[in-house]
Amino acid sequence: MLENPRSPRVRAVAKLTKRSARQETGLFLLEGPQSAREALGHRPDTLVEVFATPAALERHADVREAARDAGIEVVFTTEAVLDAMADTVTPQGIVAVARQAPTSVREVFAAMPRLVAICEEVRDPGNLGTIIRAADAAGADAVILTGRTVDPYNPKVVRATTGSLFHVPVAVGVDLASAVEKAHAAGVRVIAADVGGGDFLASRNLLAEPTAWLFGNEARGLEESALALADLSLRLPIYGAAESLNLATAASVCLYETAFAQRAG
Repeated sequence: MLENPRSPRVRAVAKLTKRSARQETGLFLLEGPQSAREALGHRPDTLVEVFATPAALERHADVREAARDAGIEVVFTTEAVLDAMADTVTPQGIVAVARQAPTSVREVFAAMPRLVAICEEVRDPGNLGTIIRAADAAGADAVILTGRTVDPYNPKVVRATTGSLFHVPVAVGVDLASAVEKAHAAGVRVIAADVGGGDFLASRNLLAEPTAWLFGNEARGLEESALALADLSLRLPIYGAAESLNLATAASVCLYETAFAQRAG
């Protein structure tokens, strides 16, 4: 059992809360039984280590069994060690380390996708995690993150995806112009979500075709250079008195409207 919160092994795991350590090692941190459960269920090949208190593993027998089936040893620790490893105040007794496994933008479009989310300079970890989760729920084929978007392996992003990071292919560090070029080559229309765009309702018929939604920064939206790359821009209508929609909420609506249109077609 790991008992020393200051041991080199514990410190190495704790460092993964920092982007520099994640870039250097190619690893990232998972916290809580839900993240461990999803990783074990969908991408056990990415898991490197699983740490848990005996009490937590007793409560979450399915995690213990999934780890055993995947041939992954669970290392027992004290509560103090788990607290030292985790980014959250309450890691719920389970922490794991996984390998980053991004896909390439070339692979995304080689698969001839019908629904893709492209994030350009999305900076809030909670927003990005929610967009990845919404893309997964809407049946999107992939999420593409440009180099100016927050690291998807940031612990806050990982938690906000609630496991969807292991369900949907995610390409990282992509050049936006290159992504749009590959989308067009694959017959995918790129639509920018923008408050200055055209009427969403008037263009809903377009959504039945292969679509890549382009989402921008929370505060500034998309720059003119990014908007110019898109085939068109659309805005969601505001029927009440709200000034605007949160980025992740707007993205969820756009992705689901497209999923509805494509399935109806």
